[in-house]
Amino acid sequence: MGEVIPFVSKAERERIRLIKEARAIYDSVFPPDRPVDEQGSEAPAVHPFSGGCSVS
Repeated sequence: MGEVIPFVSKAERERIRLIKEARAIYDSVFPPDRPVDEQGSEAPAVHPFSGGCSVS
């Protein structure tokens, strides 16, 4: 039977295009050492900042 093609709005396509363009610019300024796929478990852990601030 026929293939279902999801609708993607013009705004969503533009958002995706801008993200790809920004990523390309970022990678040209800060080239990755290795592709992300090859980093595996050696990638550094990222810990989110806890919003609290303790000042005494």
